[in-house]
Amino acid sequence: MGWARHRGRGIACGGDRRGGSHDPPSGSRRNSAARRRIAQVTVGSLLLVHAHPDDEAISTGGVMMKAKAHGHRVVLITATRGEVGEIYNMDEAASRPRLGEIRAAELKAAGEILGVDRQEFLGYRDSGMVDTADNKDPHSFHQAPLEEAAARLAVFLREERPDVVVTYGEDGIYGHPDHIKAHYVTNAALDTLAHDGLPIKKLYYTAVPRSMMEEFAKQMPEEARRTQNPNMRIAGTPDELVTTRVDVHDYVEAKRDAFRAHVSQNDPNSWFATMASQIYELAFGTEYYQLARGKPGSDLPEPDLFAGIS
Repeated sequence: MGWARHRGRGIACGGDRRGGSHDPPSGSRRNSAARRRIAQVTVGSLLLVHAHPDDEAISTGGVMMKAKAHGHRVVLITATRGEVGEIYNMDEAASRPRLGEIRAAELKAAGEILGVDRQEFLGYRDSGMVDTADNKDPHSFHQAPLEEAAARLAVFLREERPDVVVTYGEDGIYGHPDHIKAHYVTNAALDTLAHDGLPIKKLYYTAVPRSMMEEFAKQMPEEARRTQNPNMRIAGTPDELVTTRVDVHDYVEAKRDAFRAHVSQNDPNSWFATMASQIYELAFGTEYYQLARGKPGSDLPEPDLFAGIS
């Protein structure tokens, strides 16, 4: 679930599995000219490990589109189909039994906007928010044996051999069990590849500077502050750990379109959904990361995930 709101396998998005061309997404006319100017030659690949459909759009949508525009292959691995998420804009009783199917279709639509070349599921069930009954479901990602889940992810890592991998830090941004599990599974899979002589060049954790979270909270309406996830009050990455700040202002409207593609997760009355475009751009026009493996490609803060990778 996207932090700002709170709050089968093998779907190919946007072209063939090896990186076909993509039409400019709806809402991205601002960057379409830039896309045309950049030679579409693959010079490296980006693989992202997310927990649920919609996580990719809000936290990494900008770097995904920027990577694609610069000729990089973009691969998205999603651990679950978000089966226990909230439901908006559709009938709860009719939609709940097939929410995983609905959210998988929404993810495909979002992936077409974000320029995803390949999207796969790890095949686990959504674990729900912390301290809920869904955490105990034996099929949930939270309950999955670490070695088993890491082996599933390692299959895709070996097939893709990405230059850059992105997932969450060990706090999962705001303590979500599936985000935390993605952190440990990704690191375990990368350890396996490194042991086999296949190390990646860089691993990043998504980050939201703590100072930004504190400022963001001040701007929230009183009602939103009262009902927010209590873990959000201590969320955020210490500013000194943020190594990379990527300007994604050229992609921010398309990023918002990608999140809107997750129709079942969009509360039309939320502060997040009704945020004015200029405020949204201010809040989400830069994406922040913490370099966890590999060497910085420039003086800090790095301006790009591929900095220093030729």
